[in-house]
Amino acid sequence: MTTTRNDFHLLESLGNHEMSRRDLLKASGAMIVGFSLLGKGALSPELAAAQARSGLPAEALDSWLAIDPAGNVTLFVGKVELGTGVETAMAQIAAEELDVSFDRMSVVQGDTARTVDQGGTNGSNTIAIGGVQIRQAAAEARYALLMMAADRLGVPVEDLSVTDGLITAAGSPLKQVSYGELVGGGGFKGEVTSAISPKDPSDYSIVGQSIARVDIPAKVTGEPYYVQDIRVPGMLHARTVKPPSIGSMLVSVDEDSIRSLGGNPRVVVRGNFLAVVAEREEQAIEAAERLKVNWSDWSGLPSMDELYASLRTTPSTLRVNTESGDVDEGLSTAAKVVRSTYVYPFQAHGSIGPSCAVADVRDDQATIWSPTAGPHGVRQKLASILSMPLEAVRVVYVPGAGSYGSNGADDATLDAAVASQLSGRPVRLQWMREDEHRWVSAGPAMAMDLAGGLSAEGRLVAWEYQAFTPSHYYNDALAEHLVKSEPTVPDGPPEAPLPWGGDSRTTYVIEGSVREVVHQLQSSPLRSHPLRAPGQIATTFATESFMDELAAAAEADPVEFRLAHLTDERAIAVLEAAVQRAGWDTRVSPKTRDSDSMASGRGVALVQRPGAPGRPNTYVAMVADVDVDRESGSVVVKRAVVAHDCGLIINPDGLRNQIEGNIVQTLSRTMKEELKFDRANVTSVDWEAYPILTFKEVPQIDIVLIDRPDQPASGAGEPSSCPVTAAVANAIFDAVGARLYNTPFTATRVKAALAAS
Repeated sequence: MTTTRNDFHLLESLGNHEMSRRDLLKASGAMIVGFSLLGKGALSPELAAAQARSGLPAEALDSWLAIDPAGNVTLFVGKVELGTGVETAMAQIAAEELDVSFDRMSVVQGDTARTVDQGGTNGSNTIAIGGVQIRQAAAEARYALLMMAADRLGVPVEDLSVTDGLITAAGSPLKQVSYGELVGGGGFKGEVTSAISPKDPSDYSIVGQSIARVDIPAKVTGEPYYVQDIRVPGMLHARTVKPPSIGSMLVSVDEDSIRSLGGNPRVVVRGNFLAVVAEREEQAIEAAERLKVNWSDWSGLPSMDELYASLRTTPSTLRVNTESGDVDEGLSTAAKVVRSTYVYPFQAHGSIGPSCAVADVRDDQATIWSPTAGPHGVRQKLASILSMPLEAVRVVYVPGAGSYGSNGADDATLDAAVASQLSGRPVRLQWMREDEHRWVSAGPAMAMDLAGGLSAEGRLVAWEYQAFTPSHYYNDALAEHLVKSEPTVPDGPPEAPLPWGGDSRTTYVIEGSVREVVHQLQSSPLRSHPLRAPGQIATTFATESFMDELAAAAEADPVEFRLAHLTDERAIAVLEAAVQRAGWDTRVSPKTRDSDSMASGRGVALVQRPGAPGRPNTYVAMVADVDVDRESGSVVVKRAVVAHDCGLIINPDGLRNQIEGNIVQTLSRTMKEELKFDRANVTSVDWEAYPILTFKEVPQIDIVLIDRPDQPASGAGEPSSCPVTAAVANAIFDAVGARLYNTPFTATRVKAALAAS
C-alpha cells in the first residue's frame, strides 16, 4: 500500500549544482509543500476539480474512492491517523469489499478539499462509524463495476467474479476487464444508496489479517512525515507570547525591545493574542523570550488543597443517568453499607512533541497544515476567527505528536493562522514545552461519592454514584479567547453535553435501587477538553475500586463477587478470559500479610465502554500484578493481563498495538501524572515537574483478543485505558491492605494510605 501524503510532496532530486532556497530546505530533511490533487489512483483533473467544487457530497461514490487506469485505488477518508493504525484498517476494509489486493490501496485522509466530513477522529468511533461508511461505499463501488463489466462483456452480472480488480466471466476466461479499464480516472458518477449489502464476514480474506501498519516505516526511519517537518517557501517562524496567568489581560507591548535582534522580528497582536515572527526559528524563540510585555495581574484559581472542595461548591447542572427505586431506603435497610469518596486530578495531554501547525493565509484563501483530529471541525473555527468564507479555507491533515483527545493541535492551528493573517506571510508556529504543559487544555478533575448496600447474603441491593466535574467536552481553542480578549477558562457548560463526561452506568445487576448522577460544573479552574476516554478512567477507578471494597465487605473473592452480579455474556466472557490467562487464585482480598517489607498483590477491573449511538459496546477486563515496598511506598506494576472484546477485529496486530499503548499511557497517568497550579496558573511546566512513565517501568503486557465476526466492530481506541487505574489500585490493596482514593499513586500517597490503614 502507498500512503498519499495528502496535499504535500517532496521535490525531486536536487538536479543541478545551483541550489535554491527550496533545494536547501529539502537537503536538510524538510518537507517542501506543493499543491497537487493527483497521485496514485486519483481522479482526472477535471473530475477532481468538480469534486472539490461540489462540496464532496457523502452520497457520491466519487467522494469516497477513485481508481486509476492501472487499477490502483485511492481511498478518501475524513478520519485521520493519530498513531492508532486506522489508516491501515480503513484500507483493509475497502480492499476487502472491492476485491483488490491491499498493495493497490493508497489513502488520502483529513483534507477538507478532498474528503467527506466524517466527523472528528475521537470517541473510539473511527472504525465503528467511519469504517461502516467506507465499507458501504466500497461495496457499492464493486457492484457498480460489476454492472459496467456485465454490459461491456455481454454476460449476466451473476456470472462474473473478481480477483484483485480483474473481472472474469465464468466459463469464459478470455472475457476479462479490469477496474482500471472500466473507470480508470473517470470516476463512478454513481451514489451510495445502501441498497447493496457488504460481504459476509465469513468471506473475509483481508479484514482480520495482521497487515503491517503503513504509517510506521516513515516514523522509524526519520523520513519527513510530521507537521513539524513542513516548510513552505517564503514562510516565517513564529512563537506565541502567553500571559503570565490564566486571567491576565494584555496592557502594552514594547516592540522596541526586540528591534535590534536578527531575523527582522515583528510583533503581531490581536486582542490578547500576541506572537512574534522572524525569518528563522531560533530568532523567533529569542524574540519571544526578550519581548517586554505588560500584563494585568490575576490570581483567581483555588489552592491545590481546596481543589476537590471547590468542585462541590461550584454551580452545576444535575444530569441523572440512572434512577431506579429509592436508594436512601435501600441503603437504610441494607445489612451492611459501604461509603467512599474517590478523587481524580487535572491531567495534561503531555504530547512528547510540542504542538505545531503551518498556515498560509491570503486575502482570498487560506491553507492550513494541521495535526488536528478534526480537520472539518477546525476549518469552521478558522473561517470564523479569520472572518473568511468557509469555502475559502482549506485544512490539510499532517501527522503530529499524537492526540488522544483535544491536545494542543487545534490551539497551534489557530495560532498559526492568526499569525499568518497578521503578518501577511506563510507562518510555521510551534509551541514551546512550557506552552504545552501550561496552556494545553487539561483532562478535568473529578470528585466521586459512592455508596453501596449489601444484603445479609452479600448481594448488592443499593448502589449510588455521584460525580462532580467540569465538562469534558469543551471544543474551543485558546486563540478563540485570546483574539477576543476573553478569559481563557469557559464560564458555562457546552450547549449539548456529551455522554461520559464523568457519567457512570453500571454493568452490574443490582437487585434493589440504583441512582447515578453527575453534577456538571458550570465553570472550571482550568480550561478542560477531552483527554483519552474522557472521564471514564476516573469513573472506572472509582466504581471498580468500590466493587472491590464491597467484595471485601461481603468477604468474597473480587472476581466471584463481580460474576455474581453480571448477566451480560460478553462482560462475563472478558472477565473470565482475563483471570484465566492471569492464573487468578480465588480468595478474599487482601491476601494474608507477612513480615517482609516487599509485598505482592493482584487486582482486577472490568469496564463496558459504550459505543456510538446504535453501536455495540466494547468490553475489557484487566488483571494487574504489583509489588509494593511497605517502607518506601514505591509500587512496581509487574504484569498487566488484558482481555478485549470489540466485536469484529479488523487488524489483530494493530489492535494489540493500540491496547499496549493504552496500558502504557494510562499507567503513566495512574502512577505519576498530576497537573499542579498556584493561584495564577499551572506550575508543572516541564517533565521534571510533570513526570511520565519511563521505559524501564513498562510492565509485561499480556493480551487476550476475543474476536466476534458476527458482531459489528466497536471502538478500540479508548476502552482498554479505562480499567488500568482501578486494577492497579485493587492490586495495591490486595498486597498491603491499604486503599488508595486519589491518583497518582505516588510513594507519598501509598505511605499515607498504609499509615491510615
